Amino acid sequence: MKNKLAIVSFAFLTSTTVVKAQDLETAKKTIDAEKYEGAKKMLKGLVATNPANGKATFLLGTVYLKQNIEDSAKIYFQKGLAAKDGGRLNSIGLGQIDLNNKDVASAQANFAQATKDLKKKDFEELLYVGKAYTNATTPDYKKALEYLNKAKAISPMDAQVQLALGDAYYGDKNQNEAYAAYRNAYAADASLIRAKMQLGVLLKGAKAYTKAIEAFDEVVKTNATYGPVYRELAETYYYWANNEPKKYNEYIQKALPAYEKYMNLTDYSLTSRMRHADFLILAKDYKALEVEANEMQKLDKVNPRIKRYLGYSAYENGNVDTAIKSLNEFVGNPKNKVIARDYMYLGLAKLKKGTNAETKAVDPTAFTEAVADLKKSVEMEASMTNDLSEIGKGFYSQKMYRQAAAIYEIAVTNKESKNYLLDNFYLGNSLYFSNTQKDVVKPNVEELKKADVAFANVIEASPTTQDAYLFKARTNSLLENDPETIKFYEEYLRVVNEKGTEEFTKNKTKVIESYNAIGAAYANTDRTKAKEYFNKTIALDATNDYATQSLKMLK
Repeated sequence: MKNKLAIVSFAFLTSTTVVKAQDLETAKKTIDAEKYEGAKKMLKGLVATNPANGKATFLLGTVYLKQNIEDSAKIYFQKGLAAKDGGRLNSIGLGQIDLNNKDVASAQANFAQATKDLKKKDFEELLYVGKAYTNATTPDYKKALEYLNKAKAISPMDAQVQLALGDAYYGDKNQNEAYAAYRNAYAADASLIRAKMQLGVLLKGAKAYTKAIEAFDEVVKTNATYGPVYRELAETYYYWANNEPKKYNEYIQKALPAYEKYMNLTDYSLTSRMRHADFLILAKDYKALEVEANEMQKLDKVNPRIKRYLGYSAYENGNVDTAIKSLNEFVGNPKNKVIARDYMYLGLAKLKKGTNAETKAVDPTAFTEAVADLKKSVEMEASMTNDLSEIGKGFYSQKMYRQAAAIYEIAVTNKESKNYLLDNFYLGNSLYFSNTQKDVVKPNVEELKKADVAFANVIEASPTTQDAYLFKARTNSLLENDPETIKFYEEYLRVVNEKGTEEFTKNKTKVIESYNAIGAAYANTDRTKAKEYFNKTIALDATNDYATQSLKMLK
């Protein structure tokens, strides 16, 4: 009887262990499919029935980290430390939190604790340390590869090790090794759909969009219910749209339903909704963003990021008061991770609120605040200047030159901007024209000096842009700087002449302006030179009053 009881007990324990292992594998697959809420429910059940299951608490904490809920992740990692089965894995989770908070020393201490006294065939801890370095807010791919290659040495063809190697190599911009690792992962475990999907991600990263779409379509044929592949399809179409502007609308219309399918196949949690909202911002679908933001607010009225989405969508949909209110609340909270685009939208909303394009009325306080927010945005991320060109041009086209100049002054702070040349040209023009309007009693010398620098920047970047020389000459004329006026009108004439007779004829009015301005500048210092240029005008226009009268005075 005792032997029978022992056999029954052993069989029961074995079957229980197998069930737990199966439950963990199911949870891992659910996490991989990005069904995070379902995975959390599953893992919480496992932890409740068996608090000694450290692997379950580690995976649960990892899900919370993926959802950027650090406090909950930390609670579960700390709870799992004392667990008999896989407790040391939780030190790795705490280590990743340290990495996210840039506390490298504490992270290394936690990783050392997790990997000490490993048995000869133990590699799981090394695998997860490698993944922690890859998945950290600021990844360290070299360090990740160091640990993952140790895991590989112990278990060369483990599918998860190969997958993690692929991710680390991809992050480290080693396409060939990443491809080999993903291929090995899928060969080792054909149920590991992510490995097959990542082969398409490599193609997307290489801008081989047609091939990437084909690769993702193959994944869909293999498993049509694997949600993440639809997100990758959506993002690929988005990038493709940006690389082929003529087909932008066509590709975006393919991207948006693909992302909706991703949402339907995952869990519509607040976290996935936020990721969806981020994509809607990229795709510029602000009507859908406003709907999503309001749905998120129903789920969580206090989550601060919802204010960001409400602010963005409200601005784009014409409700500037809601935009300003939402974004002021978001950026005003020091606990929030504010990004450059938050200040960009806040500044743009204040600009729209404080200016009237029809009446050209400007609220000075609102405009000053708006410019300050736009500056903050650019200080945080220089590429934000790319958004300012059209804003400046809007003011410029309305002949609101001072306001245009204020915007362009921020835009030209980024020399790497794709609009750097044009922004400088419009900055110079805005400053020049603002000092030639009827209500100007005396030109602002400092503004004109800025205009002079802006035109010099255009000339340096594009020496054949003839109007840059013309406006630089006009600016120096306003500054009463005769030598510079003469120099740059002559440079204008040189460039026009070098372009040929047709260009010279087309710009006859500006050529005459140049001759007359040079003649006037020489009038007090070199009468012979002055006469020479006025006579050039007469040769083109025999009845030109200014040249005729000037020549009479010089006799």
